[in-house]
Order: sequence, then structure tokens, then C-alpha cells
Amino acid sequence: MYSYMKGTVTEIEPEKITLEVAGVGYHVVVPNPFTFQEDSFTKVYIHHHVREDAHTLYGFSTIKEKRLFEQLLDVKGIGPKSALAVVAAADVAEIVRAIEMSDTKYLNRFPGIGPKASQQIVLDLKGRLQTDVFTIKGRKKVEELEDALRALGYKKKEIDRVVTELDTSKETAVLIKEALRIIANR
Repeated sequence: MYSYMKGTVTEIEPEKITLEVAGVGYHVVVPNPFTFQEDSFTKVYIHHHVREDAHTLYGFSTIKEKRLFEQLLDVKGIGPKSALAVVAAADVAEIVRAIEMSDTKYLNRFPGIGPKASQQIVLDLKGRLQTDVFTIKGRKKVEELEDALRALGYKKKEIDRVVTELDTSKETAVLIKEALRIIANR
């Protein structure tokens, strides 16, 4: 229903902000309210969540945060509170990388996300995330890196842990060197 709202932040509370748009104040639940500044004009990307007993506006600073939140809502057993906790606790790129690498231990660290929920997130979202954070080019480099580490005798579990720590925008040869350095320092 809503894509975004532009307005002035008139109030900041621990879980939400009040965004005044054309003389109307909207309570908007946001992941990190204190990233907003009071009395500042801003654009907030909105997700309108409708339940039988409530209509709630969820707001995000970037479109990537909003898309990740909406994709998390599509996961069986994940509600708005848990999805918001995930978006609030980490950078979108880190979350996407963890999902793509099946790093359930990383996902378990978020409030309200246990082992079962983290596995469900990976099962439902791996390969489906519609963000430009984890590009096809990046995936190809990661696959090449994984193949190289497997050829050197490393186990999948160890490879997955290392891959989540790397910047996939670098060349494959550099990624291999960095991965080996990380493994050696453990």
C-alpha cells in the first residue's frame, strides 16, 4: 500500500518514531530509532502490516532494509517482531551473505531466532534474495573460492565460516589468500 513517506521526525521513542507528513503524525516502528534525528526532514520506506487487531507501519532508512524485512516475513514462523530484530541487529549485506552461505550460527545470534528458525530462513531464502548486495558476480567468486579451498582439503563447515568474513568484491586470487590467512590464524 505505502512505498515511502517524506516528512519531519517529531518524536523518537525506544521502538518507534513519529513522522509528521502534511500535518499528520504517523507512529512508525523502526529497527533503530536513534539513527533518526528529531526535527529533521527524512524519507522513510514503509511496510504497512495489517492484522486482525492492528494496523502497524514499519519504517526503514533504506529500500534494502525494507526488502529484507519483507522477505523475512515470507519465512514460515517469522513475524514482524523477529524480522525487525534481524534487520536492526546487523548490516543487510552481512545478513544476505549469512543466508547465502547457510550460516545458521550467525542467524541464531539474533533475538527471537533459534536453530529451527535460522534453518527455515536459509531454506526459504537462500538464492531468492532480491538485493544487489550479493551479486551474481560475487556468487561466482565465492563458488571459485569454495572449490579452491575444497581442493586444498578443507571441510565445508570451515569453508562456510571463512567465506562469511570475506569481501566478495575482491578478485578470486585475493580472496583465496585472505581465506587461507583467516584459517591459519584460528
